[in-house]
Amino acid sequence: MTGKSENDGMMPFEAEGTSGSANVTDKAGDWAKFLKKYYVAELGEIGREYSYQNSKKSLVIDYQKLEKWGKKGLGLADELLKNPSKVIGDVKDAVKTYNLIFTKEEEDKADEINIRFVKLPKKTNIRDIRANHINTFISVEGIVRKVTEVRPRLVVGVFRCLNCGTLTQPYAQPTFGAYTEPYRNCTQCERQTKFELVPALSKFVDTQKVRIQESPEGLRGGEQPQTLDVDITDDLVANVSPGDRVVINGILRSFQKTNGSVKSPLFDLYLEANSIEMSEKEFEEVEISEEDEKEIRELSRDPEIYRKFGHSIAPSIYGNEEVKESIALILFGGVMKTLPDGTHLRGDIHMLLVGDPGIAKSQMLRYVIRLAPRGIYTSGKSSTSAGLTATAVKDDFGDGRWTLEAGALVLADMGIAAVDEMDKMDKDDRSSLHEAMEQQSISVAKAGITATLRSRCALLGAANPKLGRFNQYDSISEQVNMPPSLLSRFDLIFLMRDAPNQQLDRAIGEHILKSHEVGELLELNRKAPIENTTEENIKQKLAPVTPEIDPLLFRKYVAYSKRNCIPQMTDEAREILIQYYLDLRGLAADSSKPVPVTARQLEALVRLAEASARVRLSNTVDESDAQRVIKIVDRCLRDVAYDPNTNTFDIDRVETGLTQRKRTLVRDILDTIKKLSENSEKKSATKEDVYNDLAAKNYGKDEVMKAIDDMHRDGLIMMPNKDMVRLL
Repeated sequence: MTGKSENDGMMPFEAEGTSGSANVTDKAGDWAKFLKKYYVAELGEIGREYSYQNSKKSLVIDYQKLEKWGKKGLGLADELLKNPSKVIGDVKDAVKTYNLIFTKEEEDKADEINIRFVKLPKKTNIRDIRANHINTFISVEGIVRKVTEVRPRLVVGVFRCLNCGTLTQPYAQPTFGAYTEPYRNCTQCERQTKFELVPALSKFVDTQKVRIQESPEGLRGGEQPQTLDVDITDDLVANVSPGDRVVINGILRSFQKTNGSVKSPLFDLYLEANSIEMSEKEFEEVEISEEDEKEIRELSRDPEIYRKFGHSIAPSIYGNEEVKESIALILFGGVMKTLPDGTHLRGDIHMLLVGDPGIAKSQMLRYVIRLAPRGIYTSGKSSTSAGLTATAVKDDFGDGRWTLEAGALVLADMGIAAVDEMDKMDKDDRSSLHEAMEQQSISVAKAGITATLRSRCALLGAANPKLGRFNQYDSISEQVNMPPSLLSRFDLIFLMRDAPNQQLDRAIGEHILKSHEVGELLELNRKAPIENTTEENIKQKLAPVTPEIDPLLFRKYVAYSKRNCIPQMTDEAREILIQYYLDLRGLAADSSKPVPVTARQLEALVRLAEASARVRLSNTVDESDAQRVIKIVDRCLRDVAYDPNTNTFDIDRVETGLTQRKRTLVRDILDTIKKLSENSEKKSATKEDVYNDLAAKNYGKDEVMKAIDDMHRDGLIMMPNKDMVRLL
């Protein structure tokens, strides 16, 4: 941005009442009065620091102050929106003419000061930008999608004649377009010649290109988010990373497209950034009026608030009350904490739904994303690690250089990411989720770019068993194509089984048929109003599939709660949670017994209890919250950690993929093979001998044979033939 006024060649200002029109005003004088009233300290600071490296060289003006000042009839705020280039030139004229900045250097540096405006009240959606916005001052909000490296750009070049060495006058370069140099006769030697650039006498500015994308929460279902390229210069560079939510104020510019050497009548748009504001407030984009707040407060006092929230999640899916209640708790989330030593404790709750086919897992995930104030949906089958986390891309946007592009988990920062078909993901792609789930950050080291991006989001996943349906006697890690290290990072794992039950099946069948009947009725009524059917009758038939809490109010309730509630745990609730944890740990008092739970489950209890308190808009976590979440976690542990062979909880079924009994069996088999091999000439043993030796320890034959086959497949032992085993 050059800061030149559009009325170049004219006086910086004309006194009111001079020749011309009686209405001509002294704009520079008006700006000088405004700056002297509000920004004397800032101007003084710029003057003191100007000669230092990385010093402050931008004057940041609050638009709201300008608007308030403009009510006197000066119209400075309105003029900024309509004619920003002229206004920025007027401000610089005021600084220069009235000596508002005193620098230690003798030369005048007023032209090099950046004038930046922030806090514009009206935001323009990226998809609503039109031709009439060109050359006006606008404010857009979005998520940073791509960022290029910071590079110097030539602004004004001084060239030397290759023939006689004469220097040219400063030659301005276009912001967008090809590099230009003066191909003409030299003024000194009067010969037509080429020129070379003299970098030492030319002016460069730091520049960076950024691509921002519409926020996903502002999109209607199925819409493709639109993007806008932003040109950032000088002290604004290197302040944003992919995934950041920003408000960028600037001048909308256009440049002509070309097809080879042929100019096109179409023009491309870009935003010349004037200022950048970080938009980090949680759910600030969800507007809540006073009437909404009153309705939210009234709803929070309802004694059946938990049931209502559960029934408002995917009402077209029958049953699954505990799953729906848990999803409601995920939407509210716990409290994110940062300790004095810099340790980050996540408040987001991760949940995995593993179930038989046709149990409506995907439908539930899609419904949750529509409810969440911020949400991204993706399917594991078509997602790569780069698409989920972040990637380095080499394309035209960065002029052929590497740029960093944010993935789904980064875009879902401070919201919910729903990943369907997690078991279908590639093994290497799945490994990228480990850091994102626990540390809630994504480290990128690709193509010379090293960065750490934030992904503070709750992960809601869905997966199917390997063989189609569950076997309750096998561990979950054996049945789901996911490593134990990833499974252990989920706070809640629900097994959704499709077991025949005549009473339940009838209820589900009637609910499905009723849903279809309601859908048919709505379609018929939409085509042509049905006779003798009132709106009341339609509403009555819609009741079974209508959420008890309107989705719009649901979103506002969640946003209001996360914005205002930071619940603290009471002594009673703390005692209940610690006692439950100790009772389970007490199962492992004997060193030979399995470990029932780890500290991870206790942390999950705390996060869920905080979310439960937020549902009631309570500032304290009470006994009722502790009891509620213990019931949910207990259900999950019985599904995934209960070992039917030992009749105890064994969290190793999830954490390591091996139960205590299986780990002991593997160790016993290795010891037995070693013992039998020492007495054998072939240094091996038969499977039958191994089993006979272990029979005294109450192992079944099928159990031993299956373990030997698994060990061979995992490379722990060798099998010279189908009956013999040998140590590696």
